[in-house]
Amino acid sequence: MHHERTTAPLLLAPGRAPTLARRLRLVAGLLACAALTGASALAWSQDEEVKKDIGAEQILGLLDVNKIALTVLIFGTAWILSHLTVAALDKIGDQVATRRLLIKKITSLVRFGIYMAGAFVVIFGVIDPAPSTLLALATALGVVIGLSLQDLIKSIFAGIIILIDAPFQVGDRVKFGDAYGEVTEIGLRVVRITDLDDNVVSIPNGKFLDDVVSSGNAGALDMMIVVDFHIGIDEPYELAKRLVYEAAITSRYTFLEKPVVVHVKDVSMATSFATLLRAKLYVIDVRYEVAIATDITERVKRAFVQHGIRSPYHFERVSLHAAALPAAEPRPTLNATIAEDTEPTPPQAENGGG
Repeated sequence: MHHERTTAPLLLAPGRAPTLARRLRLVAGLLACAALTGASALAWSQDEEVKKDIGAEQILGLLDVNKIALTVLIFGTAWILSHLTVAALDKIGDQVATRRLLIKKITSLVRFGIYMAGAFVVIFGVIDPAPSTLLALATALGVVIGLSLQDLIKSIFAGIIILIDAPFQVGDRVKFGDAYGEVTEIGLRVVRITDLDDNVVSIPNGKFLDDVVSSGNAGALDMMIVVDFHIGIDEPYELAKRLVYEAAITSRYTFLEKPVVVHVKDVSMATSFATLLRAKLYVIDVRYEVAIATDITERVKRAFVQHGIRSPYHFERVSLHAAALPAAEPRPTLNATIAEDTEPTPPQAENGGG
């Protein structure tokens, strides 16, 4: 079957093409919220009865239209600066392959620092509340937010712990539950993992504090790869082991500074026994995990065909085919065959008396 190569599915893939549209909608929503809040503040400031309330001046100071506009401008600038910085660092990481993982780790720290700096400027530079007002608002908002956003706060602190403790980092291949892939982002709320099928999996940071997570490369570029092959139980396993080893050590993706080994083990299958050959080697970069497994598998299969080494599935197919055939009639014995071919001797005529 012929498949035409096209880039349209990539452009329409979930989570990629709509990204710009989602970001534009987010900015529009923030601007709309700012406009509504400013209008409410303006209407409130014109109400004479509200001005007479205790503490109204402090609250009106917080809802000043100019301050709200400046706050939106600061956070918008931080958002733009964050994305420009991430794009520049990603480009540098692609050009400097040996420092790619380090640059990805720096990217997460830079993004976190930009947003924290923006929040600091807004609170102490723009709003600049009085100590009493700040204490009152902090107490009230702390109770409300603490009760409603427990999971979010837990995820934020978990993200900080992940960045400090570093059980894994951006660029690592990790397995968490049913998800396996490359860590592409460690955010304030979630960790995003891109699996081998290019699906983006988002996992809340708090889950990593309670469950087990395994990292395949732990910050290194190279990672161990395991490739399995099965052959018939009676096939020449020594020759097969040598072919697997040669295919593994000559692959262009193999990291030769670390050992390459092939283990042999007899295993039981559905209807027969087989010999398992397990190649363990290191790939030069985790991005080539699928490529190295494909390269070794293709060359080993060709070598097995050239040397007549058969897989256990061949013998299973033969066994199942033989079991499906009707039972053969019993072969006649030699005595029965002779008896069928020998005609009975006619009785001799009696001689008449003479």
